[in-house]
Amino acid sequence: MSDQIQFIVEKLNQEPFRKNYNLITFDSLESVQLLQLLSDVLGEIDPKHAVDIREELPENTAKRMLTLLGILKYKPPGSVTDLSAFRQGLVTGSKPVIHPVLHWLLQRTNELKKRAYLARFLVKLDVPVEFLQDDTVADINKQYEELMEAFKNLHKECEQLKTSGLSTAEIRRDISAMEEEKDQLIKRVERLKKRVETVQNHQRMLEIARQLRLEKEREESLAHQKQEQKNQLFHAEQRLQRAQLQLKEMHHAVVDSKPESLMKKLEEEINFSSYLTTEKIPRELESKKKSVYFLQKAIAEPAMGQSDLNVLESKINEVNAQINQLIEKRMMKYEPIDSKFSMYRQQASIISRKKEAKAEELQAAKEEMSSTEKQMIQKTNQAHELDGSEVLKGDELKHYVNKLRSKNTVYKRKRLEIAEITAEYGILQRTEELLKQRHEAIQQQLQAIEDKKGISGYSYTQEELERVSAVKSEVDGMKGQTLDNMSEMVRKLNAMVAEKKSSLAPVIKELRQLRQKCQVGRNTSECFEQCLWEVKGLLEECTQEESNYHYVNCMKKNLEIQLQRVKEEMKTYVSPDPQERRKAIRKQFKNMTELHSKDKA
Repeated sequence: MSDQIQFIVEKLNQEPFRKNYNLITFDSLESVQLLQLLSDVLGEIDPKHAVDIREELPENTAKRMLTLLGILKYKPPGSVTDLSAFRQGLVTGSKPVIHPVLHWLLQRTNELKKRAYLARFLVKLDVPVEFLQDDTVADINKQYEELMEAFKNLHKECEQLKTSGLSTAEIRRDISAMEEEKDQLIKRVERLKKRVETVQNHQRMLEIARQLRLEKEREESLAHQKQEQKNQLFHAEQRLQRAQLQLKEMHHAVVDSKPESLMKKLEEEINFSSYLTTEKIPRELESKKKSVYFLQKAIAEPAMGQSDLNVLESKINEVNAQINQLIEKRMMKYEPIDSKFSMYRQQASIISRKKEAKAEELQAAKEEMSSTEKQMIQKTNQAHELDGSEVLKGDELKHYVNKLRSKNTVYKRKRLEIAEITAEYGILQRTEELLKQRHEAIQQQLQAIEDKKGISGYSYTQEELERVSAVKSEVDGMKGQTLDNMSEMVRKLNAMVAEKKSSLAPVIKELRQLRQKCQVGRNTSECFEQCLWEVKGLLEECTQEESNYHYVNCMKKNLEIQLQRVKEEMKTYVSPDPQERRKAIRKQFKNMTELHSKDKA
């Protein structure tokens, strides 16, 4: 206990607390001062808790401290029954409660600062389920969880960067080097600008260069888009091939099967799916939920040490022993009654286990089959890309395998022949080397004999004469063969010309007749064109006459209407009825000018 207090005093006398305590003054602190000291330490860990406890209620102080200690995963010493005593001691400022808390906090201040910082962003808000039924609240909660995950990833990246070994001095050196390179580049650009300004039409050239750069960037973007579209097309073709393969398999299944077998297969699939949905998947889901619940419960609890784990293990062993004793008592109690059904229960349990095992095997086999089908589709696509041929199946595959076996046999035989030829070639090569060595030795002896006899170079001259005579005979033979070939070619050409003339004679005769007919056709076409021009002129005259006719007809109708009006006016003017005479046009208008102006209007 004294070591604990001494450690607390040493930490409090250092930065950033600087309390200037000793063991006597620290031990003489009152409960309020201890609570304020604990609040100051918690405020150093989390700045939100740097408050004066005299300005808040004791209940709020205890609640605030307990909440932060729970976030920091502090576990009070003792069993679960001592938690109420710990809370009471924290409210009253008891030394046996405050001193262990201070010791635990001051031991790991930096770690707890980091934990408190992360707790501000990673402690989830408990939203009631009935509020999550609202779409807006659900969307906001989803965004909140996504932001929390993004913060986790960013924090991990930040920690990795901190521990990666990059120091600020290196980064500053890199920045200074980049700035120097930037200055050098700016100077080079200025020099190039001055050099370019002396060139004629430099602005136009710069504009063309800029356009070239833009076009290159556009070309790169278009190439990237083209590659993306190619990838999309490739994926679409793969999906199409998978769909076609499925359709083909379904056609084969329909053709090769009967309705009874299809119904049986569908019933088996339905039974398997119903077993998965009603028994297997709900049981697995329930077990996953339980495991998640226990994990969340374990996460919510404070951090445990090795002693706590040992206590829990001892409790688990005790509970397991009690469970085994209860099972034995139950078996002893109900064995006489259930003796008839024990065998059936064992068989049922064995069958249920076998059923679960077979269902898992079937599920694994289906997954393996789907993965194998995907691999087969990929291999088929690769085969199409390589040579574009179809994948062989059935008899074609057997025939292809037999063909490969025969080719393999031929290949092995040819390989043996090549090995024999290679060995023989090595022997011949060695023989050639030996003969060359003997020839060189004989040549040297012959040269020595010629020098001795005074006829040096005689053998060489003799060989040259023989070689020249052989070459001359070959050239003469080639000349004779060339002349024979040329005469044969001339004869063949003359024969071909005569044959072509004889074959073209009837064609030329027909061509003359066709030329005569073509001349007659040309005369007929000229007459036809002249008739077309005459018909066109007559049509124009007919159209003109029709328009004159319509004009005359309209004038006639106008005159008839005017005559009718004159007759009605005469009738009204000579009528004995004064009312009728007032309706006359002559009575309605003062003079002819007014009448004509009215008509015009």
